[in-house]
Amino acid sequence: MAEPNAIRLEERESGTRRVRYVRDIDKIPNIPPEERARLKAVAKRYVFRVNDYYLGLIDWNDPNDPIKQLIIPREEELNDWGQLDASNEQAITVARGVQHKYAHTVLLLCNEVCGAYCRYCFRKRLFMDDNDEVTNDVSEGLRYIADHPEVTNVLLTGGDPLLMSTRRLVEIFEALRAIPHVRIIRIGTKMPAFDPWRILSDDKLREAFRTFSGPQKRIYLMAHFDHPRELTDVAAEGIDCCVRDGVICCNQCPMIKGVNDCPDVLSELFQKLSWIGCPPYYLFQGRPTAGNEPYEVPIVRGWRIFQEALRHGSGLARRARFVMSHETGKIEVLAVDEKKIYVRYHRAKDPNDRGRFMIYQRNDDAYWLDQLEPVEGTNTPRFKPSSPFEVNEGPE
Repeated sequence: MAEPNAIRLEERESGTRRVRYVRDIDKIPNIPPEERARLKAVAKRYVFRVNDYYLGLIDWNDPNDPIKQLIIPREEELNDWGQLDASNEQAITVARGVQHKYAHTVLLLCNEVCGAYCRYCFRKRLFMDDNDEVTNDVSEGLRYIADHPEVTNVLLTGGDPLLMSTRRLVEIFEALRAIPHVRIIRIGTKMPAFDPWRILSDDKLREAFRTFSGPQKRIYLMAHFDHPRELTDVAAEGIDCCVRDGVICCNQCPMIKGVNDCPDVLSELFQKLSWIGCPPYYLFQGRPTAGNEPYEVPIVRGWRIFQEALRHGSGLARRARFVMSHETGKIEVLAVDEKKIYVRYHRAKDPNDRGRFMIYQRNDDAYWLDQLEPVEGTNTPRFKPSSPFEVNEGPE
């Protein structure tokens, strides 16, 4: 696949590369002018950004190309569907940029920029002009973590932390390592897919990884590869750098319609991730987020695809759990039969719900837990739908 016309990678004398960002739909000549005109309204509501390297992965001769689906806006994003905060993260926000849902883990939303913007993003609200949930000043969050000795894991997220300067990242690493009970620092990032050179060409970042990821206190890189075509040679090199510098890598991604909602594609992704040292961790059911209707896959269909994908590859390629990041916790989908859907709390906001097993009536049209009806006599809770998607009855 050729790179887009008039879009080239800049080569440095050192042999590394610097990607060039594209923020204007009109700068992508591969999209017909009449289509670009229609997509501008979408990009105005939900921010658009990509770079030349990632655009170069698209097969523009294929109208259904999965990389294109990941990054190029679609008119259906303007449909009235879902909510901007589909999992009610506001309810677990204990300070600006600080979320504490599970006892041992705190999220620091420390950056409001991404290397590119996935069209199905569940936090697209953070990139809107009137949003102030993210803060670059994490001092309040650090004080909160220091005051909560039960917190052993801190996830840096946003936005993408690797878009921050290395100097700022080192400051955060140093501050967290000064808190004795913080054992794990996680970095939620898609930069190994969007711009592997962010890691490959930054010796100071790699030195920071070696300094702050040790035998008893590790840094985990929570990568975000959605499709096997993102696993280019240079992306694998980026992961290899992290592994060699003492960072533990794993991958989490949602199931996305038109991208990885195919057993063969998902299996290939899982297997290749295991080969490069970044095995699958979570496969998420897409949250019912505003703008995400064209990317959603029903729960039952997603579970079937996931189960078929797990038939292939080694155990390292089959470690993922299929979960919903619900307001009340991570709900793992365990099984589906002709009449029922079986789930349990893998993680729970309420400690009393930890490990709780629940049975719902099968509904092949449901996208989210709130659309499911509990089976009578099982003490399974009914969650009231809070999003404007249609709730259909399950099969009789």
